[in-house]
Amino acid sequence: MFKTLALAATAAAALAAPALAEPYKVGIAAEPYPPFYSPDASGNWSGWEIDFADALCAEIEADCVITPVAWDGIIPALNTGKIDMIVASMSITEERAKQIAFSDKYYDTPTGVIALKDSKVQPTPEGVDGAYLGVSVGTIHETYARAHFAETAADIRSYPTVDEELQDLAAGRIDAVVGDMLALMPFLESDAGAACCEYRGAVESDPSILGHGVGVGLRKEDSELLDRVNSGIAAIRANGTYEALSEPYFEGLDIYGS
Repeated sequence: MFKTLALAATAAAALAAPALAEPYKVGIAAEPYPPFYSPDASGNWSGWEIDFADALCAEIEADCVITPVAWDGIIPALNTGKIDMIVASMSITEERAKQIAFSDKYYDTPTGVIALKDSKVQPTPEGVDGAYLGVSVGTIHETYARAHFAETAADIRSYPTVDEELQDLAAGRIDAVVGDMLALMPFLESDAGAACCEYRGAVESDPSILGHGVGVGLRKEDSELLDRVNSGIAAIRANGTYEALSEPYFEGLDIYGS
């Protein structure tokens, strides 16, 4: 009888105990985006944004798991609960803010143009007259190029990944690429990039398209998590963690911006 009562008590205690919290699923784009995130041969992801997400989750005392999602479906994945936050170089724009909430920015970077050395491309509508431009599909850079350069460029070609557009640039199949300069600089510093191409400057600002920096994307109803994430970003900025994790990737460069 005592054994039965003990078992019953144990079972009741187990039912009464709170379930362990599920880890937050941190969504990144499944398409590699070095130096921010890319997988190795075993499928393990690394990069600056992976390190940032790890530091942020540690600061807010949350268990997190990196969850790759196709870029064009990443906002629906957030809003349907397949992921819990987006840490994928997503710029804070008015259009996106209609669908999701954003944290304070955690980095900012200019949108610029790199071009073949023997081209005359410049980062203006007149400067791309007759040029073939490459952009990454579904990005603010594609939106910007189509809004500002479509009338003068010969063609604007959309690519699934940055690597593919840079391969076409190096091969001379396009004249220039419009994109995030932090993502494009490693190519310019490579042997292939230095041989073919050069930086032609930043495009004219258009905050309605290019946004106000990059933020963590969250569901609108997750206001408590939003507050924790904002506090976490501020804390790792203040305690030196942000600078320490950024230095190996962007030596001497302030990627947070003004």
